[in-house]
Amino acid sequence: MLAQYVYPSKTGLFRIIRHGRQWRVLSDDREIGRHETAEAALIAARIACPQARLPGELAQWRYLPELALAHSRVTREPALRWRLTG
Repeated sequence: MLAQYVYPSKTGLFRIIRHGRQWRVLSDDREIGRHETAEAALIAARIACPQARLPGELAQWRYLPELALAHSRVTREPALRWRLTG
């Protein structure tokens, strides 16, 4: 999973995702734009979707580091089953 900022609003889920050297802005699954910095991406999201009332600072968004979701990858290994005693 790529590093990203996430903010849920009444109009949908907004994400600012690091994509190589750029930051992508997504509203649900729709891309709003690509920008050089996360701050520029935030400004563009606020301009494109004023009805979402997005916070003006990234500190108010939830930040997910690049490896935060590595444990949630789907695996093809069989699930570990525990025997119940009793």
